[in-house]
Amino acid sequence: MERLLETYRAVPATAPVRLAKRTSNLFRTRDKTGARGLDTTGLTGVVAVDPETRTADVEGMCTYEDLVAATLPFGLAPLVVPQLKTITLGGAVTGLGIESTSFRNGLPHESVLEMDILTGAGELITASPGENADLFRAFPNSYGTLGYAVRLRIELEPVKPFVALTHLRFHTLADLVAATERIVATGRHDGVPVDYLDGVVFSADESYLCVGVQTAASGPVSDYTGQRIFYRSLRHDDGAKDDRLTIHDYLWRWDTDWFWCSGAFGAQHPLIRRFWPRRHLHSRSYAKLMRLERRFDIGDRLEKLHGRPPRERVIQDVEVPIERCVEFLDWFLANVPIEPIWLCPLRVRDGDGWPLYPIRPQQTYVNVGFWSTVPVGATEGENNRMIERKVSELDGHKSLYSDAYYSPEEFDELYGGETYRAVKRRYDPDSRLLDLYAKAVQRR
Repeated sequence: MERLLETYRAVPATAPVRLAKRTSNLFRTRDKTGARGLDTTGLTGVVAVDPETRTADVEGMCTYEDLVAATLPFGLAPLVVPQLKTITLGGAVTGLGIESTSFRNGLPHESVLEMDILTGAGELITASPGENADLFRAFPNSYGTLGYAVRLRIELEPVKPFVALTHLRFHTLADLVAATERIVATGRHDGVPVDYLDGVVFSADESYLCVGVQTAASGPVSDYTGQRIFYRSLRHDDGAKDDRLTIHDYLWRWDTDWFWCSGAFGAQHPLIRRFWPRRHLHSRSYAKLMRLERRFDIGDRLEKLHGRPPRERVIQDVEVPIERCVEFLDWFLANVPIEPIWLCPLRVRDGDGWPLYPIRPQQTYVNVGFWSTVPVGATEGENNRMIERKVSELDGHKSLYSDAYYSPEEFDELYGGETYRAVKRRYDPDSRLLDLYAKAVQRR
């Protein structure tokens, strides 16, 4: 904490500031802002876990990998554990996170009881539902433009040592979404309470729901941290397929292969995987490789070498109301050549909603995640713009961790512009932190 404050005070009073981070889960290409980096090296740990109150005090730059390692020995876990080990708690709260408990636990910021936030004005303040509530409610989806969470107190929930999985195969998207809606509404599948729920679409006639139930019963478990690849294990001809993981391996089941994106680096090729060090089969390694690719334009250079045009990155997560989900998936599969697609149902628990990401409380949405490249169109960002228009048409929302192309007017309407500006004026009156539109929308 002191190093962070010292570096802030060392910056001239009117100069912009930012966090100096070693890793990032943002996928936006940005110009250099000239902002001075603040030292976050002392903000990476778990302060305390209280098994009686089922809470944890956590520093903002603590990764979920370290957070889970601290809570699991107590038989506890965060209410929502995002898919990748390198995601930080502060990042998931200010930038939104999601996972397979979100159909019952909402989003990570909804389990936050209070936060200590370094504001753009250089003040260290506590924000909670009853103290500085305007900042507390505007903080989710502000992406560090209203302040930085240096300590968060969060709720935890009890977990059992194993997760029993059932992978349900569907031949139509309508059947998949109908089953999702039933499970979310009842919290059960075949009469059994469901703890975890997400899905994968491989094509219009091959999709799966992954239904997870916690269990204390011991037994054989699968290992997807080496040669075996989790997403491939879902596929079967019909009906249901059972599997079983430790709770630790379930929480990180997607990290080993960055869902399926490790294939872009050859890590799924049997020969390459045999010699790929197991300690480097994780999202951190792939993120480093992606940064190198972007720095040297390796992908576009290879396309040019083979006489092909460059490709547009389409790395996005969107939320659409569940009643519009089939419509979106049909449109997407017909217009965007990307598969597989990840699905994750969610319901925002808080009845008042969150102004900078105003999806309706108590309404079921489906997060649709797709991460790849497609041939470039006639205009910059053509495919991403097309997706943005379709999501808005279906009353959905798009996460802002990647490239966005909204006009200022559209952005204001979608992301709580009036509320944002009021909170910005109060807690960052000199605009020492970047504006949200400037940070989230691609500069031209």
